[in-house]
Amino acid sequence: MISVLIILLIATNIITIYLLNRKEIKKYFAKSFIKPVNLEKVNKIFESEKISENLYGPKKDVIVKSFCVPSGQDIVGKTSDYEAWILSSLSKISKNIFEFGTCSGKTTTLMALNSPNDSKIITLTLDSNQAKNLSSDSQDNKVSIRNIINESNYNKFIFSGKEYEEKISVMFMDSKKLNADEYLNKFDLIFIDGGHTYSIIENDSIKAFKMIKAGGIILWHDYVPGKTSDKDVVKYLNKISKYKKIFHIENTSLCYFNNI
Repeated sequence: MISVLIILLIATNIITIYLLNRKEIKKYFAKSFIKPVNLEKVNKIFESEKISENLYGPKKDVIVKSFCVPSGQDIVGKTSDYEAWILSSLSKISKNIFEFGTCSGKTTTLMALNSPNDSKIITLTLDSNQAKNLSSDSQDNKVSIRNIINESNYNKFIFSGKEYEEKISVMFMDSKKLNADEYLNKFDLIFIDGGHTYSIIENDSIKAFKMIKAGGIILWHDYVPGKTSDKDVVKYLNKISKYKKIFHIENTSLCYFNNI
């Protein structure tokens, strides 16, 4: 009897530990097939500048304009500060930018703030009605479908009414209906952070490969092995990394492709 109680107690403890730490446990066992690289591999602008014998710092190329969302006014769908800095820095050397997934307009704003004065930014999003009527495939992650609806609730954005809004064109449409042939080899930078279902991430990526110009960079957000809402992003990028030179930027959830 005592042995049975001990076994039950141990089993209960194991289950409790798993339930409390299941996200971290899933991440530990999740497979990442994409090679991680140091940020300096992405572009030479990220190479450190020697200041003294024992001090290195950023080049002026990566000193950017930025902002923070005030505490208590949280917004959905955010990049980390480090990821935002990477995106802002690449925007400084990009005159034509395309973004799949506007959400609140945080990353769009950063791109507008830091890109050249004559740059053009197209950002694609859904309104709430379009999101609710979005078509999906049987293989699509249901959690990601729910997130699409929750994040498509903006008709005004962080950049709305600002002077740099003139750089930005917002497209309210399903990215599956986007005609990529109208934008062949056009963009210096493409940021993919729209719907995270398999069919959408596949659609957006295929079109991005057509739309990126020679020497341009495609960035994907939310490559997080083990996270349920991002599993289709991970699945698709792992698949195409077998024949596309896609790399994972260390200490971020960003992957990139350099069209060289």
